[in-house]
Amino acid sequence: MKRILIADRGEVALRVIRTVKELGIEAIAVYSEADSDMRYLRYADEKVQIGPTHPSKSYLNMEAIMSVALTWKANAIHPGYGFLAENPMFASWCEENGIVFIGPSSVILRIIANKARAKDLALSIGIPAIPGSFGEVDNIEDALAMARDIGMPVMLKSLYGGGGRGMRVARDEDQLRKLFTRVQSEALAAFGKSGVYIEHYINSPRHLEVQVMADEFGTIQILGDRECSIQRRHQKIIEEAPIPNIEEDTRKRLWLWARQIMEAIEFRGLGTVEFLMDQDGNIYFMEINGRLQVEHPVTEMITGMDVVRQQILIAAGAHIDGGKPTIKGHAIECRINAEDPSRNFMPTTGIIRHVYLPGGPGVRVDTHIFPGCEITSYYDPLLVKLIAYNTTRKGAIKRMLRMLDETFIQGVTTNKDFLHQLLLNPKFYNGNGDTSLVNTILKQ
Repeated sequence: MKRILIADRGEVALRVIRTVKELGIEAIAVYSEADSDMRYLRYADEKVQIGPTHPSKSYLNMEAIMSVALTWKANAIHPGYGFLAENPMFASWCEENGIVFIGPSSVILRIIANKARAKDLALSIGIPAIPGSFGEVDNIEDALAMARDIGMPVMLKSLYGGGGRGMRVARDEDQLRKLFTRVQSEALAAFGKSGVYIEHYINSPRHLEVQVMADEFGTIQILGDRECSIQRRHQKIIEEAPIPNIEEDTRKRLWLWARQIMEAIEFRGLGTVEFLMDQDGNIYFMEINGRLQVEHPVTEMITGMDVVRQQILIAAGAHIDGGKPTIKGHAIECRINAEDPSRNFMPTTGIIRHVYLPGGPGVRVDTHIFPGCEITSYYDPLLVKLIAYNTTRKGAIKRMLRMLDETFIQGVTTNKDFLHQLLLNPKFYNGNGDTSLVNTILKQ
């Protein structure tokens, strides 16, 4: 590989550019009209505008991105973690044009990008999965029939996406009727496809995941696990590694199931197998994400590994070490978003006037913002990822509290103070957080 095009924006685009440059490879950055002044673009070897502000005409515009890749003779495309990162058609276009897609093959993506199909696969090899529809639900009548079969409440999800977008909980049939077309619209806007599937909703679960890396020679390496239970509107805002307060036998089972399902689909690349644990300790397979995760820094902090580098090397045909990685200490990530917790986390917009970010030992900050940066409503509200590392979980929490205290962002309302409140909540502080914690705090 001599030239890699990065088909994403914001902090992940900068994250990938940095590793690409360290590998001695040229980086091509694409950007929308709204992102033309982003400072991270200056670190790329080439920058090319691909369209207007709206994602459908820029970062989701496969024709425009492929045209840039061919014109600028890119050997590979890194899709980041959003937009086209799990799009089988885009991966197929890359394959047809002799461009390496830095991710799973289009064949694998067709399996895992369809959540219902992935769930069927898990069940076929003996891994428990949440009861739900076996494929896309096309209309409201079929949705109602499925909900009656598996029982209320139900979760409606985009069939082809992730990251909390296109997800709604319906607690009765009237609510299901109101939400069905909304989820279809949200899925179409975020992922370019409106497919929806339905599964039984588990109340207040823990969200657990296992990071997996696999090469084309069949070697699979487990890079530890993460807890991602602290969420608002089904999107993660605090993640940590390794999972706290879990029996080692349970951890081993999660790793085993993750390995088994990745072996079954002959997965190659960097991927995450995600599970839910209910209040009784029962674990269910949820989905596979065949891409870089937003929360990958906590895995990097406890393993000392650059997973983006490994992802690129695997795509280039390299062997990996299938042994157990050395895992040390504990890492926590907080996502500072442009949003107002007092208004149901409504996204906020504006011009960043001043920014001060923390430093010191055991501290990592991933961000693309700068004074004068405009935050619009068109893209994800993520501004900054703060990552704290320490030898113990309590030490990592205390370090993160200090980091949040040092962080100053003026110009838009953020969730910084709410994150501070979450860290001090006794349930989270003692490692017992679940997906209902944010709503519980808001109701107090």
